[in-house]
Amino acid sequence: MHVTINVNGEEHGDEVEDRTLLVHYIRDTRGLTGTNVGCDTTSCGACTVLLDGESVKSCTVLAAQADGHSVTTIEGLADGESMHPVQRAFQEKHGLQCGFCTPGMVMASVSLLRENPNPTDAEVRSGLEGNICRCTGYHNIVESVLAAAERTTEAAE
Repeated sequence: MHVTINVNGEEHGDEVEDRTLLVHYIRDTRGLTGTNVGCDTTSCGACTVLLDGESVKSCTVLAAQADGHSVTTIEGLADGESMHPVQRAFQEKHGLQCGFCTPGMVMASVSLLRENPNPTDAEVRSGLEGNICRCTGYHNIVESVLAAAERTTEAAE
């Protein structure tokens, strides 16, 4: 089947198998390997991307479901050489650990902060519940999201 998907601001038309998962479309067809495949069962969140601005686990979304929509991956967050505030906060607060979960954590955090620009520690932990860090570095991840929220709020004032 033919799909037309806007990926990171560029529209692409591609032929895919009906059952192609969005994560495989992103990695194999578009060559964007920042989105990781972890569990293939929507349990770990390593494959989280934004679909029309909402975080989704791309291992359980078909590319056909993204037809006509916009997908943002970790590669599409930065503005040229300037990192997204959430990316910068993860770097500064050492929220990276081994890095496997980081793209999914960052994408889920971006979505969380769009819904709740000033979350509490508990709200961040609840908001990222579907994303697992196998290094168990949750403290620094939560600190990163709170720092990004604070920075974004200050920039808006």
